[in-house]
Amino acid sequence: MPRDASELAHRLAREAEAVCRHYLSNGRREGRYWLVGDARNTRGRSMFVRLKESPKGPAGKWTDAATGEHGDLLDIIRESCGLLDFHDVADEARRFLSLPRSDPEPAPRTARLPAQTGSPEAARRLFAMSQPITRTLVETYLRNRGITALHGDGALRFHPRCYYRPDEDAPTETWPAMIARVTDLDARMTGAHRTWLDPSGRGKAPIDTPRRAMGDLLGNAVRFGVANDVLAAGEGIETMLSLRCLLPTLPMAAALSANHLAAMLLPPTLRRLYIARDDDAAGDAGVTTLTERAEAAGIETIAWSPRFGDFNEDLRTVGIDELRAALRIQLTPQDVIRFMLWATAETG
Repeated sequence: MPRDASELAHRLAREAEAVCRHYLSNGRREGRYWLVGDARNTRGRSMFVRLKESPKGPAGKWTDAATGEHGDLLDIIRESCGLLDFHDVADEARRFLSLPRSDPEPAPRTARLPAQTGSPEAARRLFAMSQPITRTLVETYLRNRGITALHGDGALRFHPRCYYRPDEDAPTETWPAMIARVTDLDARMTGAHRTWLDPSGRGKAPIDTPRRAMGDLLGNAVRFGVANDVLAAGEGIETMLSLRCLLPTLPMAAALSANHLAAMLLPPTLRRLYIARDDDAAGDAGVTTLTERAEAAGIETIAWSPRFGDFNEDLRTVGIDELRAALRIQLTPQDVIRFMLWATAETG
């Protein structure tokens, strides 16, 4: 059984094309090389992986012409799978090679120090390893949730093989995932939210906790648009994306839970805050606390109430036209003109 990184890399190099087909599926073979966008499996042609040993070098070595980065097949496994710890990279390589798992081994001295699991740095690395959601399983998943118009979706990314552990003692699994960027008021990334997806795109992955967050969340949120004087805030990503289908120019923020909604920090320039409540006791408590905090700061607050459990359920149940009519009477007249009539005119 391979005992170190160099032996694992050598065994992977014997199967270089198979490794590329599995972990860099958005690329293609051209001659003696595999071409792809980067080690995170982005579409493109700037990175090339040598498939066969030649006078120019051994199989499995790669170079990204756009960035100057280079490495071996273990680096590809790390980046494409979003792994942070060398032990996880080695276990994934052994899984691919059908070799037994090993006891934890220290990372090579030349390896980049891994970010602490669950830290803001780990969240930033995971987001960087992911890809834009256009034409991915994330779009399919959201479309099946009734969210067909995505506006300013840069806060969301897709990872095809995001690691999931039910608990510390359970074996690691990989599932496709929607990755959301959590930021503070200065747009600095402080965390990430993962929604693991069923490979069919019809719903969430069939696991115990298909949603998990990492990093510093308190006071921060997943933001869609830049808030100035008006903002809409709520708990869930899909809730706010549903509302953004109707009001694409109104800045919105998803705090990810009722408790975090209550504690969300508000921009100093804010003058009016719409709060999209979830119809449950926890949602009511979060709205009450955030309302009190906002009004104490001189901010006008208006609570939006769904007909069913949340606004995504409303969208899927009654449709976009009926939801638009229900939401219109919950907007101030000036915001109807500013945000809703403009959007209606633009979409026809």
